Amino acid sequence: MEPLLEIRKLSVAVGEKLILRDLDLVVNKGETHVLMGQNGSGKSTLASAVMGSPVYTIISGDILFEGESILEESPDKRAKRGIFLSFQNPEEVPGISLENFLRTAKGAVSGEKPRIMQFKKDVRARMEQLGIAEDYANRELNVGFSGGEKKKSEILQLLTLNPKLAILDEADSGLDVDAVKIVSDGVSRFRNADNALLIITHNSKLVEDIAVDKVHILSGKKIGLEGGAELIAKITEGGFAALNGMDV
Repeated sequence: MEPLLEIRKLSVAVGEKLILRDLDLVVNKGETHVLMGQNGSGKSTLASAVMGSPVYTIISGDILFEGESILEESPDKRAKRGIFLSFQNPEEVPGISLENFLRTAKGAVSGEKPRIMQFKKDVRARMEQLGIAEDYANRELNVGFSGGEKKKSEILQLLTLNPKLAILDEADSGLDVDAVKIVSDGVSRFRNADNALLIITHNSKLVEDIAVDKVHILSGKKIGLEGGAELIAKITEGGFAALNGMDV
């Protein structure tokens, strides 16, 4: 297996508060990992730290992507390397249409301007797959979108940018059953042998129909338990309390 993302003894703080301590995580190419934990356990902190958010301070440790440390790189450089982060609460961006945003982002990441007509055709095909009305391409990014529409817009961005590593932070939050299914199908279409997924969630809805290679349970500021999809089943049946007493 070839490591795509490697986190070594990572400790992260916000101000004076330590959120993560000595956390280790390896995600290989072709794998889908799920990171679970109770609210406030630090799941989103880890995602933001990998993406390089200036809100968080790296106290110690390292983050390697394709074998190279990215600690000193800005978020835009990490994105150009092929790291994608979907947000829990996507921002509204007045004045920029969804399609223009996607075309600009695609050009910035690939280094080449997409051919307009072919790009329009490809985007609309993906929108149809995700159940997004065609007129949303000309609407301002996320402005007036429902929670479900914002999440589907994030998956549209994922499929358009086609990153090497996709980190999905609570992509199923606030979605109804039908929307979760659409997002899950989009995630499955993204997955291949050359990329990887890190799905961050506190419930199992999104990953029920996705083949999962490894599950990590975040507790006590680090990953306290690792296993396969059976951990998701245990949490679904009995909550995180059902994991008490399991071997670390």
